[in-house]
Amino acid sequence: MKLGELLVESGKITSRDVERALIAQTEMGGMFGQVLAKLGLVSEVDVAHALSELLAVPLLALVDYPNEPVTVPGLSFDFIMSNSVVPLSLENNAASFAAIMPQDPFLRKALELALDCPVTLCLGLESDILTALQKHTQQSDPEMVEEESSGAYRDDQEFIEHLKDLASEAPIIQLVNQIIHRALDMGASDIHIEPFDDGLHLRYRVDGVIQDYAEAPQASHAPAIASRIKLLANLNIAEQRLPQDGRIMTRVKGHELDLRVSTIPTVYGESIVMRVLDRESIRLSLADMGFSEDTLERYQDLLSRPHGVLLLTGPTGSGKTTTLYASLSSIDSDALKIITVEDPVEYQLRGINQIQVKPQIGLDFALALRSILRQDPDIIMIGEMRDAETAKIGVQSALTGHLVLSTLHTNTAAAAITRLEDMGIERYLITSSVNGVLAQRLVRKLCKHCREPVSMSTEMLSSHGLDRFMQSPEDLVYRAVGCDSCKHTGYRGRTGIHELFVLDTVMYDAILDGADSTTLHATARDSGMYTLFEDGLRKVARGITSIEEVLRVTLDQQQQSQEESLSVVDEKLDLAT
Repeated sequence: MKLGELLVESGKITSRDVERALIAQTEMGGMFGQVLAKLGLVSEVDVAHALSELLAVPLLALVDYPNEPVTVPGLSFDFIMSNSVVPLSLENNAASFAAIMPQDPFLRKALELALDCPVTLCLGLESDILTALQKHTQQSDPEMVEEESSGAYRDDQEFIEHLKDLASEAPIIQLVNQIIHRALDMGASDIHIEPFDDGLHLRYRVDGVIQDYAEAPQASHAPAIASRIKLLANLNIAEQRLPQDGRIMTRVKGHELDLRVSTIPTVYGESIVMRVLDRESIRLSLADMGFSEDTLERYQDLLSRPHGVLLLTGPTGSGKTTTLYASLSSIDSDALKIITVEDPVEYQLRGINQIQVKPQIGLDFALALRSILRQDPDIIMIGEMRDAETAKIGVQSALTGHLVLSTLHTNTAAAAITRLEDMGIERYLITSSVNGVLAQRLVRKLCKHCREPVSMSTEMLSSHGLDRFMQSPEDLVYRAVGCDSCKHTGYRGRTGIHELFVLDTVMYDAILDGADSTTLHATARDSGMYTLFEDGLRKVARGITSIEEVLRVTLDQQQQSQEESLSVVDEKLDLAT
């Protein structure tokens, strides 16, 4: 049986995938399994498992490799690196190696002739073998990097060519691919590659929390890794003094990945962050955003209004843009003219005109907005109201019969009102144009495989405010535990918690009376608005998340609630005296 047939039989790929890979193999060359993995049709691990079964050769895990490089007399370093073989052991007049292609008869014959002893070849993942070979590289010539970095180059072009050569080496290409593949496997939203005095740090942000990755690349590979990523992102690889931004479009394991690359110079070298956007996993549906039923109903009512401003607030990474996209996707783009102005355009939406801001040529939010008003739009989406001019044009657009969706960076929904006032919008214009404000955060969801119920008394439920949201005595509060399924974090995936501030008659009066954000927030709560913390408690009562997670995300809300309570007490004391 052939490798392709075995993968088809196991359901990993289809016959059509085999045909595509064979055509690509004739053009690209290389082994069939490697071609499948490069095309993103199947993972490297799946290919390795199938190959191990087909060849009856054991597949090694990374922990099976020796901690220190094994020196084999009579075997040159160049042979090890060029053939991608890792010595595992040499004892009792027998040697064992890990190889990417253990079925290669010439490799086995060469090893046996060089060592004059029996040789055992095991199958290793390409990424694991690369990691193991890094140790051999460091051991073979530890001063090589220092010599290269201290060398002088005759001109800039020679320096650029040197960087390109570094970035084009097969181990570096494999290392960068491995870093990106691991982000997909972990479900990471960001990749952080950071140089420090103690070496290169590799970290991933998973479900909003940064996690260190223990097996970071060698510090000596930092310049080559940076050059490789810059080449992929079409950045200037010779410029290491200024920040740069770029974009990488790639396909990994059947997923279309959009990587937003940001580089910034630090005292120890260039720090690189890649924002990972997985087009396959994005869910542009309001029903999947984690809305509570009553909040979703009122939010959809605001979306259905023919004109006005609808704002989304929250810190960076709180899912504002995704909610905006889901909101636009819920609107009939065939019946309405929808135009967006974004920086950057993260996802292309069918039937919607999307404009990418380009400050380097003067195309900013304000200029784009002034132009699109002549395009006869029904709905305008502004990626972010960053300045007074953009805010004023947005408000004017709402007053002239357009529905305007946008975002602001404020901690609470009510604070958006005072933020608009700070940007020069008069309060009477705010009450005339703004329909509502949605504040949003993302909380991690408890892993369903390992979450554990917590026994809480009535007094404890009451102290946390949970008793208001427990629908029946059978409802349970859960805590995070940790298992293999969630990588021992206790959480898997995220969902939204929301605070919807609707401008009604009561709010109009409060705004026109000059109320500050704290007073507006308290007035909205009196009118039935659930705060972010309270909406989080509703999800705790439903077993979706934990109290600790809600407190972690809404700490600023808790502090504001305490301030509101203190202000009410002060008012009562003033009245009493």
